[in-house]
Parts: sequence; structure tokens; C-alpha cells
Amino acid sequence: MVVRAAGLWKTYHGRTGEPVPVLGGVDLEVKAGEFVAVVGASGSGKSTLLNLLGLLERADAGEIWFDGERVSHLSRRAQCRVRGMSIGYVFQSFLLIEEMTALDNVLLAARYVARDERQAEREAVALMERLGVSHRRGHYPSQLSGGEQQRVAYCRAVLNDPPFLLADEPTGNLDEEHAKVILTELQGRVRERGTSAILVTHRPETSALANRILRLRNGRIEPS
Repeated sequence: MVVRAAGLWKTYHGRTGEPVPVLGGVDLEVKAGEFVAVVGASGSGKSTLLNLLGLLERADAGEIWFDGERVSHLSRRAQCRVRGMSIGYVFQSFLLIEEMTALDNVLLAARYVARDERQAEREAVALMERLGVSHRRGHYPSQLSGGEQQRVAYCRAVLNDPPFLLADEPTGNLDEEHAKVILTELQGRVRERGTSAILVTHRPETSALANRILRLRNGRIEPS
């Protein structure tokens, strides 16, 4: 999938109503089979950019295109369908549901798009096995370490084999060994399946694995 954004602007408002500009006209394009890292100081707009591209928030201005379809102007319901079918998102804060087991959290991705439950469960268990958390599939998020929660969140994000993958610090809570497992998985999806991937990271050794690095500063992408 080719992902393109043109002129993305986003401003929030503080407690007293004062405007807080976050993104100030971001343009980017990610080709199918391309792994792009986004780096920048805290507060530079990295997570906001991912939320806009992931159709979780609307930009104040600008457009987002998936292949030849403009998705930024779709209705919220239509965007939800696009998100379920096309986007995998690894959140920095995991966003696992506490009342559900690790396996059921992973299977949520399949339920959103009404996949066959038996096939989805087989794939989920195999994926969790590769990421080293299948033995924890019956445990709840509160019973998992931060690293285990992150790996479960990754499994949920990729279960439906989305053509577009967003990852917000996916290795931030992992030790070196388990970080390598996730990064190897991510690289494999980009290389073998043609996934378009955007990764936010503070780790130089992680961004060095990307095909291209984009630097956000003061809400804009710095010229390369």
C-alpha cells in the first residue's frame, strides 16, 4: 500500500483555551514494502502524526491517501472499516483490555473484521509463539510484564496482515533480546509481504534498521 499525506495540520487547545500547534503542514509518502522511522524530540508531534495516519484523529487541514483513495475525508464509520481492514497499530501504552486474556486481546483484531474464529485463533497462537508469549495466552494484562504486554499488542496489530503498520515505540518496554524479535518480525513483514510501515522510536539502533528516517521538528519534517 502506498500511503501519502499532504499538508497535515493539527492544533490542540490548552486548559485555558490557548492554541497549541503540534503539526504544521506535514507532507510524506511511504511506498509499499518501505520501512520508515520517525524520530524527533518529545513533543515534536510524532505520536500525533501516527494518530492522524491511523485515522484515529482528524487533521485540522490536509489530506491522507491510501493507494488511490482519499481516506481523510471519509465518514467516521467508513474510516473505522478502513482501519480494521488496512491498518495495524502498535500503541506505546499497549491499550490492552484488562478484562480479556492475552489471547482474546489479540483476537479482537479478527473480530473487528468478522474473520473465521477458528482460523484466526490458530494464527494468533502461532504468532504469539513466535513472539514468545503463547504460554501467557490465558493470562490477563495485569498479570503480564510490560514487555509481554507490548508483544501481545504487536500480535494484535499484525494478526489480520494489514498492508499498513504503525508502531509507536514498539520496543520501548523490551529488553534487547525481545526487541530484536519484534524488529525482525517487522522487517520480515515489510520485506516479504510488501507492508508499508512507519515506526516512531527514540532508539538510534532501531531507526538505523529503517529504509528511511524522517525527523520531526517543531511540527514539520526536516529536509533530508
